[in-house]
Amino acid sequence: MSESEFVRLVGEKVRLIRKARGMTQERLSELSGLSEKYLSDTERGICNISLESLEKIMKALKVRPHELFLYADHAEADKQELIEQFVPLLADRDLHEIRFLLKVVQEFVDTFESSDKKSL
Repeated sequence: MSESEFVRLVGEKVRLIRKARGMTQERLSELSGLSEKYLSDTERGICNISLESLEKIMKALKVRPHELFLYADHAEADKQELIEQFVPLLADRDLHEIRFLLKVVQEFVDTFESSDKKSL
């Protein structure tokens, strides 16, 4: 893995974790004390981040070092990111709405499973 690829992967992981936490770059900037431009460049892998800045980001995101360096298959990371995007969507909903949405999703999943069994 080249140095630039490593820098890109670290930036990508920062972005995934930030988004999974429902956090904007602006909020991460406030919590870390780093500029939004620096964070944007870091996430795009065009900035060779210092260890000091990386520590500030990890503290702001509340992640441990090993979490930042775990690289799953991109498809699995994308899947996890999409799943984690549901949390902020549900956070402002009342209990009745959440139960309704869960029921709709469950019926949708059941329909897929049913059609999968028929195709076997």
